[in-house]
Amino acid sequence: MFSLKDQVAIVTGGANGIGKGIASVLAKAGAQVVIADIDTEAGKRAAEEMGATFEQLDVTDQQACQQVVDAVLERCGRIDILCSNTGIFPQANLESMTLENWEQMMNVNLRSTFFMVQAALPSMRQRNYGRIVITSSITGAITGYPGWSHYAASKAGQLGFMRSAALECAREGITINAVMPGNIRTAGLEAQGEAYLKEMAASIPVKKLGEPEDIGYAACFLASPQASFITGQTIIVDGGQILPESFEAVL
Repeated sequence: MFSLKDQVAIVTGGANGIGKGIASVLAKAGAQVVIADIDTEAGKRAAEEMGATFEQLDVTDQQACQQVVDAVLERCGRIDILCSNTGIFPQANLESMTLENWEQMMNVNLRSTFFMVQAALPSMRQRNYGRIVITSSITGAITGYPGWSHYAASKAGQLGFMRSAALECAREGITINAVMPGNIRTAGLEAQGEAYLKEMAASIPVKKLGEPEDIGYAACFLASPQASFITGQTIIVDGGQILPESFEAVL
């Protein structure tokens, strides 16, 4: 485990699912974790479980994102790590997708990444140090799935944003990287139904779904001081899902 002792980390969407897995791993590594989430009840409960603190946040509100960053700076004096993790994935086929569906996906998944990174950067630049980790996905950048074209676009957009943003910060001791999860067992994934879960598990070479902590371990590495020579890159955490050329190749 990489040591994050005395470091301050904000994890958006840290109340549930992958975000909670990231927050818990960072906390175990010694970081002072701030969970920022719109779900107040779950956020407070998760914070209490792992000895973190909680800030209520609607990531689609740019002013609210800045206010959370300012509150953390006032209370903790610094922000070392930002994990921009908040995301949604409601399904909508192209013929039935509305502009509202599209904009909601972009606002929550993509615009929020810009809002949080922009808000956190000034304090990181003052100290010439920062670790920014974005939760993207294999869907969009590498794979596709019917009903998630808007989700795929938002996740691919995060990676385009990351690469150019990483170049802007490269000389300032600030790295920006992304973790790309495959199918991770969360409440959101389980809501797709047992048939979907079995189909996905069967397509993964390790023959199981990932756990939120699996993403947390990858994020913890990218958030560590030891990852100083890595920026603008991605780590795929998918149990080998994208490797096979065909279903028959999954032994």
